Amino acid sequence: MKLTLIGNGIMAQSLARGLIKNHEVEIIGRDIDKLKNIQEKMPQIKIKVLEDHEDITNKNVLFCVKPYALQSVSARLTGNANILLSILAGTKLETLRKQIKAKHYIRTMPNIAASVQNSTTTITGDNEAKIIAMEIFSSIGQAIWVNTENQLDIATAIAGSGPAYLALIAEALADGAVKAGLERHISTQLVQGLFSGTASLLKHTHPAIIKDSVMSPGGTTAAGYAQLEEAGVRNAMIKAVESAYNKAIELGKK
Repeated sequence: MKLTLIGNGIMAQSLARGLIKNHEVEIIGRDIDKLKNIQEKMPQIKIKVLEDHEDITNKNVLFCVKPYALQSVSARLTGNANILLSILAGTKLETLRKQIKAKHYIRTMPNIAASVQNSTTTITGDNEAKIIAMEIFSSIGQAIWVNTENQLDIATAIAGSGPAYLALIAEALADGAVKAGLERHISTQLVQGLFSGTASLLKHTHPAIIKDSVMSPGGTTAAGYAQLEEAGVRNAMIKAVESAYNKAIELGKK
């Protein structure tokens, strides 16, 4: 399947890197230097500078610009796309229908793990386009269809923004080990293994069970866990998801 990505930012590049293994990919963007750099890294990708009147007739378009750039970029698009798949956080289907012409519309939220074909992607939109959307994003990881745009906005706060939260935890764990006296490269390896192993457990084990299985009475884990609770880490994570969701709602109103 041929896919046209409009946008040349980090998310567009992550998607392209994962999608090229199963699809023919074209990237259209406004920054010629970035486009050339992308093609140097991924020679099989076709690149094109966005024209003042860019014809998207019958194309399968992945719209990968920032929400604030929707109006300026969509003003350059002409014709009627086969399907428009938007990754714009908070931007409603109704808004997309007004800005860009297409036969079918889909909202989706992948994450940067798309580059290694391990994204968790939430999808919603026109039921007529559900099969093709699920096929595209299943090729770069796990694809989850949700029934409403509100559910997708909530999911965005986890699947879309979540890698940043987990990266913060990973960095902090490594820093803690370094502070205690362990070499940085060893700390980093330990954290990588920790995340990989825990991810495997989470596929079939509830988080509370994992926690209880590790925490012995009066042990090291209990001591560390008490510090996390005292610092309000659990509440901070809940608030992070809530704040990201509220921001998505705010973006949708603009």
